[in-house]
Amino acid sequence: MNVAKPEWRELFDRFSKALSGTQAEVEVASLDLGDQIVAEWIPLQGITYDTADDLLDVSFDRLTHLIRHPRDIVVEEGHGGVSSVAVALLDGSRQVIRLKQPLMVPATTGLQA
Repeated sequence: MNVAKPEWRELFDRFSKALSGTQAEVEVASLDLGDQIVAEWIPLQGITYDTADDLLDVSFDRLTHLIRHPRDIVVEEGHGGVSSVAVALLDGSRQVIRLKQPLMVPATTGLQA
């Protein structure tokens, strides 16, 4: 599901409320660096979108990963819930937050696929 920018803050607020010891990893892919794992299967505490700074803040148990100036966000959902969040950046790079176990995120009427 491609998520419209005005919905990012609400989506990640709901997403963070559903987390409970969920483990995740973050993969960064760019032409300059190739594919790299920057966080590997550690407890995810929350994801927030700061509209003022145009910043996605991915907070883990032992670190914080900042994604500046996201262009597009795509949430991958299966039968068990959300499995990943792909973030395309203005510079052409891509970052993917993968969940070890799918996460059921409470629905809201404002967000549509």
